[in-house]
Amino acid sequence: MGAMNWKGVRERVEALARADKARKVFGAWDKYGATGHHFRLADPLSEADVAEAEAQWDVSLPADYRAFLLEVGAGGAGPFYGLTTLARADAGWLWSDPGGGTVHERLRVPFPDVEESARAQAEHERKEPVETDFEDEAVFDAAYRAWLEEDERLSDWFLSGAVCLSHEGCGYFDWLVVSGPQRGQVWVDERPGDGRFSPLEQVGFAEWYLDWVEKTEAVARLGR
Repeated sequence: MGAMNWKGVRERVEALARADKARKVFGAWDKYGATGHHFRLADPLSEADVAEAEAQWDVSLPADYRAFLLEVGAGGAGPFYGLTTLARADAGWLWSDPGGGTVHERLRVPFPDVEESARAQAEHERKEPVETDFEDEAVFDAAYRAWLEEDERLSDWFLSGAVCLSHEGCGYFDWLVVSGPQRGQVWVDERPGDGRFSPLEQVGFAEWYLDWVEKTEAVARLGR
């Protein structure tokens, strides 16, 4: 997808803080022990900032997300508990991490394609040790630990070439692919709930974010 015009989007998001009088919007307010984003957006970045971040991690950010960083904000208000924020730290440019596990050093590594990812996940699931197959509990425990270690290695591979965008809650995270054939697509990681890591039906960043803005405006209107 090419760069898009984000004109007026920041103002629409900021207006939601006033419109959501009943505080109905999920993730916006301080509820259930979580800190909401309060519809606040970080300041936009400059072209020099974004170019420096891209050079540091050897990636070319998808055009719609790149334009968002320049025209709307570096992060903050957004789907679920809000967007991770790209900001300069002691280690250079980093995305704030809500627990999703962005590995900055692997952002340049191509993200696996859909079939490859699905096949690897299915094969790993089939290999999960079942306690009733083992006569000795200690042997089962060792086999299960080895399976979990392989799970960690697979997770590093699945998440290569992607930036964690947002925490949905319950350990589910949305990701934006920045390297490889899936570049520009949003994926959701539902593995903590026995789901899969899978694409959101060819949805890019702009569709993902603007869909949230439109649905949130509707929720705020209904809550008046």
